[in-house]
Amino acid sequence: MLIAVGLLILSIVILYYGAEFSLDASEKVGQKIGLSPFMIGMLLVGFGTSLPEFFVAHIAGIQGKIGMAIGSLVGSNIANMLLILGVCSLIVPLVMAGKDILKQLIIHLLLGLVLIFVLSREKLDLISATPLLAIVAVYLYVLLDEFKNYTPESKGEKFKPAITVIKLLAGFGMLYIGGEILVKSGTDLCVELGVSEYIVSAILLAFGTSFPELVTSILAALKKKETDLIVGNIVGSNLFNCAFILGSLGIYEMKVEGDFKIELIAVLSASAFLLLFSFIKRPFFRFGGFVFLVGYGVMIKYWISAA
Repeated sequence: MLIAVGLLILSIVILYYGAEFSLDASEKVGQKIGLSPFMIGMLLVGFGTSLPEFFVAHIAGIQGKIGMAIGSLVGSNIANMLLILGVCSLIVPLVMAGKDILKQLIIHLLLGLVLIFVLSREKLDLISATPLLAIVAVYLYVLLDEFKNYTPESKGEKFKPAITVIKLLAGFGMLYIGGEILVKSGTDLCVELGVSEYIVSAILLAFGTSFPELVTSILAALKKKETDLIVGNIVGSNLFNCAFILGSLGIYEMKVEGDFKIELIAVLSASAFLLLFSFIKRPFFRFGGFVFLVGYGVMIKYWISAA
């Protein structure tokens, strides 16, 4: 028990510094190559903080635990949207205005609709996963189009490529290692306390792999970084999770287990809610965050009651 608690604390420390390194280095790399703050969050930070989900999902896929893999990915997306954006919006207003954010939120809503189709199939294979991989292609095309139309601002800060790249890779590595230790230590605690495997996979595993996004986003909010980066981090991470990672699980050709209707309704509802704020050009702040946090509490209660 004491070892598990110690590892849990250690994982949080590793994740904190991993988020600190990756956030700082990603901004510098993105600014150097001409990416907007939103694209930095979408492409660099979003991908880096999705690495724990990638490894966890494929480990589960190799072991034939497709239900756990899908549950952790969908659960992670719910934690990203409802928990992380909810917490960050209590700290700083999250601006949803702008054509780039609007396009990404529309793609995110489309992802939710595609997930309903894919997860209603009897099995997950390369054919049924094709719509998800198509979402990835659309996402990358939109990012490339935005990159061509974006004029970078001169920050006047000296860029040190070697140090920045090392810091970026070290940050991503620490996020992965910290996420793995967090999941393992948390799982060990649940086993010792007699908590069911369903709760471990649906709640703890999903939360554990979302923890890098949580730490990165809260740090950005506390430091008053560009809020575009926070939103981009979450939207980008979700697209990597349920478009690229889940789509890539099609190589295992396994039967889809479990009913994810409630989870998908939560993802779609959160996407539509954010899209509404983008349309009316209002910042996502406090009230919206409170609604999201209540929604996450409702999901936790549902998962526990369904265990």
